[in-house]
Amino acid sequence: MNLRPKKSLGQHFLRDQNILRKIALSAGIQKGDRVIEIGPGEGALTEYLLSVSDDVCAVEVDPRAVELLRLKFLGLDVRHADFLSVELDALLEAGRQHVIIGNIPYNITSPILFKVMDAGPVFRRAVFLMQKEVAERLVARPGSKAYGILSVQAQLLGTVAYLFDVSRHVFFPKPKVESGVITFTPRESPLEVPTDQLKTVVRMAFNQRRKKMSNSLKSLIAEHKPDGVSFDLNLRPDQLTPPEFITLTQAIFEP
Repeated sequence: MNLRPKKSLGQHFLRDQNILRKIALSAGIQKGDRVIEIGPGEGALTEYLLSVSDDVCAVEVDPRAVELLRLKFLGLDVRHADFLSVELDALLEAGRQHVIIGNIPYNITSPILFKVMDAGPVFRRAVFLMQKEVAERLVARPGSKAYGILSVQAQLLGTVAYLFDVSRHVFFPKPKVESGVITFTPRESPLEVPTDQLKTVVRMAFNQRRKKMSNSLKSLIAEHKPDGVSFDLNLRPDQLTPPEFITLTQAIFEP
Protein backbone atom coordinates (compact mmCIF):
# COMPACT_ATOMS: atom_id res chain seq x y z
CA MET A 1 0.00 0.00 0.00
CA ASN A 2 1.39 3.41 -1.04
CA LEU A 3 0.16 6.75 0.22
CA ARG A 4 -0.78 9.63 -2.03
CA PRO A 5 1.53 12.47 -0.89
CA LYS A 6 -0.20 15.47 0.62
CA LYS A 7 1.09 18.83 -0.57
CA SER A 8 -0.27 20.49 2.57
CA LEU A 9 2.08 18.34 4.67
CA GLY A 10 5.06 18.90 2.39
CA GLN A 11 5.32 15.16 1.72
CA HIS A 12 7.95 13.93 -0.72
CA PHE A 13 8.55 10.22 -0.22
CA LEU A 14 12.06 8.86 -0.69
CA ARG A 15 11.98 5.45 -2.36
CA ASP A 16 15.59 4.90 -3.41
CA GLN A 17 16.74 1.86 -1.43
CA ASN A 18 20.44 2.71 -1.64
CA ILE A 19 19.91 6.21 -0.26
CA LEU A 20 17.62 4.91 2.48
CA ARG A 21 20.26 2.39 3.51
CA LYS A 22 22.98 5.07 3.57
CA ILE A 23 20.87 7.36 5.75
CA ALA A 24 20.13 4.58 8.25
CA LEU A 25 23.81 3.63 8.46
CA SER A 26 24.80 7.29 8.85
CA ALA A 27 22.96 7.39 12.16
CA GLY A 28 25.60 5.15 13.74
CA ILE A 29 22.94 3.40 15.80
CA GLN A 30 24.37 1.38 18.66
CA LYS A 31 22.94 -1.44 20.72
CA GLY A 32 20.60 0.00 23.32
CA ASP A 33 19.89 3.22 21.43
CA ARG A 34 16.31 4.46 21.22
CA VAL A 35 15.67 5.79 17.72
CA ILE A 36 13.11 8.55 17.15
CA GLU A 37 12.04 9.00 13.54
CA ILE A 38 10.32 12.21 12.46
CA GLY A 39 7.72 11.89 9.73
CA PRO A 40 8.23 8.28 8.60
CA GLY A 41 5.44 8.48 6.02
CA GLU A 42 5.20 5.13 4.24
CA GLY A 43 7.89 3.63 6.46
CA ALA A 44 10.60 3.19 3.82
CA LEU A 45 13.33 4.43 6.16
CA THR A 46 11.64 2.86 9.18
CA GLU A 47 12.22 -0.58 7.69
CA TYR A 48 15.98 -0.03 7.60
CA LEU A 49 16.00 1.46 11.10
CA LEU A 50 14.22 -1.59 12.46
CA SER A 51 16.90 -3.77 10.91
CA VAL A 52 19.54 -2.15 13.15
CA SER A 53 17.47 -1.26 16.23
CA ASP A 54 14.79 -2.98 18.28
CA ASP A 55 13.54 0.32 19.70
CA VAL A 56 12.16 2.75 17.12
CA CYS A 57 9.60 5.43 17.92
CA ALA A 58 7.89 6.90 14.84
CA VAL A 59 6.32 10.36 15.18
CA GLU A 60 3.85 10.97 12.35
CA VAL A 61 1.22 13.71 11.89
CA ASP A 62 -0.60 12.12 8.93
CA PRO A 63 -3.35 9.75 10.21
CA ARG A 64 -3.21 7.73 6.98
CA ALA A 65 0.48 7.07 7.52
CA VAL A 66 -0.10 6.21 11.18
CA GLU A 67 -2.58 3.52 10.17
CA LEU A 68 -0.26 2.19 7.48
CA LEU A 69 2.74 2.03 9.82
CA ARG A 70 0.79 0.13 12.48
CA LEU A 71 -0.32 -2.42 9.90
CA LYS A 72 3.08 -2.72 8.26
CA PHE A 73 5.21 -2.95 11.42
CA LEU A 74 3.43 -4.82 14.18
CA GLY A 75 4.56 -3.61 17.58
CA LEU A 76 6.19 -0.42 16.28
CA ASP A 77 5.85 2.50 18.69
CA VAL A 78 3.88 4.93 16.50
CA ARG A 79 2.91 8.34 17.90
CA HIS A 80 0.21 10.24 16.05
CA ALA A 81 1.56 13.72 16.69
CA ASP A 82 3.16 16.82 15.22
CA PHE A 83 6.81 16.70 16.24
CA LEU A 84 6.87 20.47 16.69
CA SER A 85 4.04 20.25 19.23
CA VAL A 86 4.97 17.10 21.11
CA GLU A 87 6.88 17.30 24.40
CA LEU A 88 10.25 15.65 23.94
CA ASP A 89 10.07 14.09 27.40
CA ALA A 90 7.14 12.01 26.13
CA LEU A 91 9.41 10.41 23.53
CA LEU A 92 12.48 9.81 25.66
CA GLU A 93 13.27 6.97 28.04
CA ALA A 94 15.38 7.51 31.13
CA GLY A 95 18.80 5.93 31.06
CA ARG A 96 18.81 5.45 27.29
CA GLN A 97 20.85 7.03 24.52
CA HIS A 98 18.70 8.60 21.81
CA VAL A 99 19.22 9.05 18.09
CA ILE A 100 16.85 11.22 16.06
CA ILE A 101 16.45 10.85 12.33
CA GLY A 102 14.11 11.96 9.59
CA ASN A 103 13.27 13.16 6.11
CA ILE A 104 12.18 16.66 7.13
CA PRO A 105 9.49 18.53 5.19
CA TYR A 106 11.04 21.57 3.53
CA ASN A 107 8.42 23.96 4.89
CA ILE A 108 9.20 23.24 8.57
CA THR A 109 12.92 22.40 8.42
CA SER A 110 14.19 25.35 10.47
CA PRO A 111 11.70 24.97 13.37
CA ILE A 112 12.54 21.28 13.67
CA LEU A 113 16.28 22.00 13.60
CA PHE A 114 15.99 24.66 16.30
CA LYS A 115 13.89 22.37 18.49
CA VAL A 116 16.46 19.57 18.24
CA MET A 117 19.45 21.88 18.71
CA ASP A 118 17.88 23.56 21.75
CA ALA A 119 17.22 20.16 23.33
CA GLY A 120 20.93 19.70 23.91
CA PRO A 121 22.53 16.33 24.67
CA VAL A 122 19.25 14.47 25.24
CA PHE A 123 20.06 13.17 21.74
CA ARG A 124 23.38 11.50 21.04
CA ARG A 125 23.12 12.21 17.35
CA ALA A 126 20.69 13.54 14.75
CA VAL A 127 20.58 12.68 11.04
CA PHE A 128 18.37 14.67 8.72
CA LEU A 129 17.53 14.67 5.05
CA MET A 130 16.60 18.23 4.10
CA GLN A 131 16.67 20.86 1.41
CA LYS A 132 20.26 21.20 0.22
CA GLU A 133 20.26 24.98 0.58
CA VAL A 134 19.41 24.70 4.28
CA ALA A 135 21.93 21.91 4.82
CA GLU A 136 24.64 24.10 3.29
CA ARG A 137 23.73 26.93 5.67
CA LEU A 138 24.34 24.65 8.64
CA VAL A 139 27.97 24.04 7.67
CA ALA A 140 28.69 27.41 6.02
CA ARG A 141 31.86 29.28 6.95
CA PRO A 142 32.31 32.99 7.74
CA GLY A 143 32.43 35.17 4.66
CA SER A 144 30.26 32.90 2.55
CA LYS A 145 26.82 33.85 1.25
CA ALA A 146 25.20 30.92 3.08
CA TYR A 147 26.69 31.88 6.46
CA GLY A 148 24.08 33.26 8.85
CA ILE A 149 21.95 32.73 11.93
CA LEU A 150 21.48 28.99 11.36
CA SER A 151 25.21 28.47 10.76
CA VAL A 152 26.28 30.21 13.96
CA GLN A 153 23.73 28.56 16.23
CA ALA A 154 24.24 25.07 14.82
CA GLN A 155 28.02 25.25 15.03
CA LEU A 156 27.96 26.59 18.59
CA LEU A 157 25.36 24.14 19.87
CA GLY A 158 27.06 21.10 18.36
CA THR A 159 29.09 19.62 15.54
CA VAL A 160 27.55 19.55 12.09
CA ALA A 161 28.70 17.53 9.07
CA TYR A 162 27.35 17.50 5.53
CA LEU A 163 27.37 13.86 4.39
CA PHE A 164 26.07 13.63 0.82
CA ASP A 165 23.73 15.05 -1.82
CA VAL A 166 20.38 13.49 -2.67
CA SER A 167 18.91 14.13 -6.11
CA ARG A 168 15.34 15.35 -6.37
CA HIS A 169 14.75 12.56 -8.91
CA VAL A 170 14.66 9.87 -6.18
CA PHE A 171 11.57 11.35 -4.50
CA PHE A 172 7.88 10.97 -5.25
CA PRO A 173 6.70 13.49 -6.13
CA LYS A 174 9.87 15.23 -7.28
CA PRO A 175 10.52 18.39 -5.29
CA LYS A 176 11.73 21.49 -7.10
CA VAL A 177 14.97 21.54 -5.12
CA GLU A 178 17.90 19.24 -4.40
CA SER A 179 18.45 17.70 -0.97
CA GLY A 180 21.31 16.80 1.32
CA VAL A 181 21.95 14.68 4.42
CA ILE A 182 23.57 16.13 7.53
CA THR A 183 24.49 14.89 10.97
CA PHE A 184 24.31 16.96 14.12
CA THR A 185 26.03 15.97 17.36
CA PRO A 186 25.04 18.20 20.29
CA ARG A 187 27.70 19.66 22.53
CA GLU A 188 27.84 18.11 25.97
CA SER A 189 28.90 21.20 27.91
CA PRO A 190 26.72 24.30 28.27
CA LEU A 191 27.48 27.47 26.34
CA GLU A 192 29.57 30.12 28.06
CA VAL A 193 26.64 32.55 27.75
CA PRO A 194 22.85 32.16 28.16
CA THR A 195 21.32 30.86 24.93
CA ASP A 196 18.68 33.58 24.81
CA GLN A 197 21.33 36.30 24.97
CA LEU A 198 23.37 34.67 22.21
CA LYS A 199 20.32 34.29 19.97
CA THR A 200 19.41 37.94 20.47
CA VAL A 201 22.86 39.11 19.40
CA VAL A 202 23.07 36.78 16.41
CA ARG A 203 19.57 37.59 15.20
CA MET A 204 20.00 41.35 15.47
CA ALA A 205 23.41 41.24 13.81
CA PHE A 206 22.27 39.22 10.80
CA ASN A 207 18.99 41.08 10.35
CA GLN A 208 21.19 43.74 8.78
CA ARG A 209 24.01 41.50 7.58
CA ARG A 210 25.52 44.02 5.14
CA LYS A 211 25.88 46.69 7.82
CA LYS A 212 28.58 47.10 10.42
CA MET A 213 27.54 45.77 13.80
CA SER A 214 27.96 49.24 15.26
CA ASN A 215 24.70 49.97 13.42
CA SER A 216 22.80 46.69 13.71
CA LEU A 217 23.53 46.28 17.43
CA LYS A 218 23.33 49.95 18.35
CA SER A 219 20.11 49.75 20.37
CA LEU A 220 21.14 46.58 22.21
CA ILE A 221 24.50 48.02 23.21
CA ALA A 222 22.93 51.31 24.29
CA GLU A 223 20.59 49.35 26.59
CA HIS A 224 23.22 47.13 28.21
CA LYS A 225 26.56 48.91 27.75
CA PRO A 226 25.90 52.60 27.10
CA ASP A 227 29.63 53.33 27.52
CA GLY A 228 30.49 50.94 24.68
CA VAL A 229 32.06 47.50 24.40
CA SER A 230 35.58 46.25 23.94
CA PHE A 231 34.87 44.62 20.59
CA ASP A 232 35.50 45.67 16.99
CA LEU A 233 32.02 46.70 15.88
CA ASN A 234 33.25 47.90 12.50
CA LEU A 235 33.01 44.29 11.32
CA ARG A 236 29.99 42.84 9.56
CA PRO A 237 28.35 39.79 11.18
CA ASP A 238 29.46 37.44 8.40
CA GLN A 239 33.08 38.24 9.27
CA LEU A 240 32.79 36.74 12.76
CA THR A 241 33.40 33.07 13.56
CA PRO A 242 30.81 31.34 15.78
CA PRO A 243 33.08 31.50 18.88
CA GLU A 244 33.52 35.24 18.33
CA PHE A 245 29.77 35.64 18.75
CA ILE A 246 30.23 34.20 22.23
CA THR A 247 32.86 36.85 22.96
CA LEU A 248 30.60 39.58 21.55
CA THR A 249 27.65 38.42 23.66
CA GLN A 250 29.82 38.46 26.77
CA ALA A 251 31.03 41.96 25.93
CA ILE A 252 27.43 43.20 25.68
CA PHE A 253 25.73 41.40 28.56
CA GLU A 254 28.31 40.65 31.21
CA PRO A 255 29.05 43.26 33.92
